[in-house]
Amino acid sequence: MITIVPPDLVPSVNSEVRKVTTLPLNRILAGVPVAVALLACLASGLLAGKADPKSEPATGAATIGLYVGLALVVLAAAVFGAVGSGGEYRHQTMPVTALFAADRDRLTAAKLLVTGVFALAAALAVEVVAVVALFAFGRDKFDFGVNLASVLGGGLFAAVCWSLIGAGLGLLLRSSSTAIVVVLGWLVIAEPLLWLIANGVGATGLVSLFPGSATLSTVMVGSYEDNDFLAPTPAAVVVLLLWTIGIGAAGWWNLRRLDL
Repeated sequence: MITIVPPDLVPSVNSEVRKVTTLPLNRILAGVPVAVALLACLASGLLAGKADPKSEPATGAATIGLYVGLALVVLAAAVFGAVGSGGEYRHQTMPVTALFAADRDRLTAAKLLVTGVFALAAALAVEVVAVVALFAFGRDKFDFGVNLASVLGGGLFAAVCWSLIGAGLGLLLRSSSTAIVVVLGWLVIAEPLLWLIANGVGATGLVSLFPGSATLSTVMVGSYEDNDFLAPTPAAVVVLLLWTIGIGAAGWWNLRRLDL
């Protein structure tokens, strides 16, 4: 039997897959963004006017629903990652998990791998539903070109990254609720406040190094290019990837270093 993961990792991966597919909350986290993306794309597709090459976002007003769906699936991915890793400590199942997967490197690798793959699948479902709705209700109001294809690719990348950031925080903080509060608190309160402060002191360039700003640039390819708060997309992808690697590695290190 041919597998796409190392044989030693298969039992841990199978265990993580079962956890993901049997938890009702995960079905909600996957289903809600799909439903919202469908409704948002239906509304934006019907209400938007003809595509204007000079408008923002660059892909046209009809695609605003797509951005709404992507924003929600990115948040859902972060929550999903935090619940999957931090929940092990909340329900005190991590010692049992570690008992059957004594190698903590394999345990963490399996957890992060499964988290990223399921987040990718959820984001892909959102994008498929959104694009179908756009073609059905706003066919002549947007261009399916390089920009939109880049937005779709950026959305998938951002969802995977935030799922791993959430999982890394869950492992690092050993609490799903604390990890979720940190993610939402940063994106909704802390980073916007820092944007205002940076703008006030003339240091807007620093904001482009924040994960929220990098996420916006990664997803909204070709839009708001003159905004000082947003880095060029290639640089933003690197920034978001570095945040993902850093937080994921910190969670991995914490799991290896401390007793359960």
